[in-house]
Amino acid sequence: MTAETAPVLLLCTPDPAQAEELRALLLPFYRVELYDDLQAVARRVGIDTGLLLLTQQALRDDPCTLAAALRAQPEWSQVPIMLLTPGKLGAADQAYHALPEEAGHVVVLERPFSLNTLLSMVAACWHARARQYDMRDRLAELAEERGRLQALLENIPVGVCFMDEHGQSLIRNPLYRRYVPDDLIPSRSPENALRWVALDDHGSPLPRDMFPGAQALRGVPVNGIEFRHTLEDGMPSWMRVSAVPLYGEQGKIIGAASVIVDINKEKQAELSLRRFADELETQVQARTQALDSALQQLKAESAERARAEEQLRQSLKMEAVGQLTGGIAHDFNNMLTGVISALELIRLRLGKGRLDGVERFMDAAYSSAQSAASLTQRLLAFSRRQSLDSRPVQVNTLILAFQQLLEGLLTEQVRVELQLCSEDPWIWADANQLENAVLNLVINARDAMPDGGVLTIATGLQPGKGGQEMVDISVRDSGAGIPRRLLDKVLEPFFTTKPIGQGTGLGLSMVYGFATQSGGHLGIASEEGEGTTVTISLPQCVTRTEDAEVMASAAIPGNGQTILLVEDDDSVRLINQEVLQELGYQVVVARQAEEALRLLDDLPSLDLLVSDVGLPGMNGRQLAEVLQQLYPRLPVLFLTGYAEGAIKREDFLGPDMHLLTKPFSLDVLAHQVAQMLERRASHARR
Repeated sequence: MTAETAPVLLLCTPDPAQAEELRALLLPFYRVELYDDLQAVARRVGIDTGLLLLTQQALRDDPCTLAAALRAQPEWSQVPIMLLTPGKLGAADQAYHALPEEAGHVVVLERPFSLNTLLSMVAACWHARARQYDMRDRLAELAEERGRLQALLENIPVGVCFMDEHGQSLIRNPLYRRYVPDDLIPSRSPENALRWVALDDHGSPLPRDMFPGAQALRGVPVNGIEFRHTLEDGMPSWMRVSAVPLYGEQGKIIGAASVIVDINKEKQAELSLRRFADELETQVQARTQALDSALQQLKAESAERARAEEQLRQSLKMEAVGQLTGGIAHDFNNMLTGVISALELIRLRLGKGRLDGVERFMDAAYSSAQSAASLTQRLLAFSRRQSLDSRPVQVNTLILAFQQLLEGLLTEQVRVELQLCSEDPWIWADANQLENAVLNLVINARDAMPDGGVLTIATGLQPGKGGQEMVDISVRDSGAGIPRRLLDKVLEPFFTTKPIGQGTGLGLSMVYGFATQSGGHLGIASEEGEGTTVTISLPQCVTRTEDAEVMASAAIPGNGQTILLVEDDDSVRLINQEVLQELGYQVVVARQAEEALRLLDDLPSLDLLVSDVGLPGMNGRQLAEVLQQLYPRLPVLFLTGYAEGAIKREDFLGPDMHLLTKPFSLDVLAHQVAQMLERRASHARR
């Protein structure tokens, strides 16, 4: 609470001398307000009332007004009441029964009593009230988080349902209701079950006990059964359904989560292509019987086949997108299950007044949320919209560091050979993305040698354009090689030489995107029967001692330095402000750049700007330029979830600027802030 809404102790007694005596005892420790009659103090009672201290004389007034004030309190609020009574026989019981029945938390203190006794009992009541405030804040946070999750469920492009152990829906989104409008899994509704047919069952309805939701309720997870389903309007629709069981604390199944992915367009395109191919084959057979027009017929058929192949490629692309979407939906819904289930368990525990084990559920929800953040980063990498965290990397050291991991991906028939150059060259790249790229190439090489062979990883140096040295990382296999006619197509997204169902054609495209975004290029050389070599070429860089010192420095607590925090998201701004203040910094906050500039006149000094990139009006990068003109060499830390202009950090960042990609841990934020302020202090000492 703020100073204006901090808890207050309301003291009510008609005796002025007694009022001043009690006020003098309590005022050094609490904010005290005096009242001489019960009606006046009842009108003052509110959620900021930390304790209501009454003397027996005050209860001579009609308690109805006090009863109404207590009834008007929120459900979580039960104002503690302390009664001071004379030490006469029966006085305490008489005073207690004079209170209205709405008074729930009452403590009676009989005279004579010591100062320590009074302060101890007041402190106990005050602590009980503080726990009520804490519980209110926790319930509000849970309600807000639940609202966000509900909005997410309502807008994700797949059907999602959480059901109880009887198959009754507890949570389901609009897309799920479109397919299952009767609120029950199909196996519990015979009429609904007849409209669901497994695609691989030759048109026969699936047995009721084999539906994904029914199997999950028996403890059997189901991943991606494809159905042809008849909607309420009688139209057929194709979908892919998955389900997983949900377990309670004792390992008992308490329900299931089910996901429906619409694959209608992909299936319709597949059927159209099949019909087209059948018709085309019939036409080819008929036309080849006419020898006089054979050449013309063959040319026409060749053109038709080319168009058919192009349509087939488009269909494969759609199938790959469907596989990608299904995988994302599966992973994301597993993560949602972890978050929602943990929050539900926390809510149940709080409802029962139990706090034991809540930290474990919070850790589970945090872990699932971190996994969702990692999934978002992988999607940005595929779309070449990631913000690369480039820094000096020693290539040979990186290859040797995950050599054991590479060997674990291979069969015993595949032998790994390393041919590393004599020196350990440095490059400027994102180490994690480079590891992912090499892993992709190793997996492709392994798949090209189903019967075994030799997989070679080599590094080397070669001259590049403009005299710049390039570092090569090559992955070579001894497989069958790639036909020359396909070499120009292997870098196209969704193109694959693997059989259908064994590859989406995304791996090389992701490696190519990483290489070009890092200022390099990708090369492929292959001969049929000789194997394939894929080479990532990245610019060499010279490391600086200054960089190594920065990366090695540890985070230190703040010493009252002034930080200007600019963030338009209220929740993110509040959390970042709290953590920086906890670390010992003076934090001034603003919602947008214009507000931040207005605050400068009231700042005696400024040591660091922490700003979101995407702000309404003037963006964070423009604000940084203005402030660095006013405060030369002012360090700037940008925080961003995704910003188009910040994809290539070296082009986006200026002097004394750094960038963190959301979401990040509070430890990472604290370390980066301390590191930048330490560097600023080092420059000032020189």
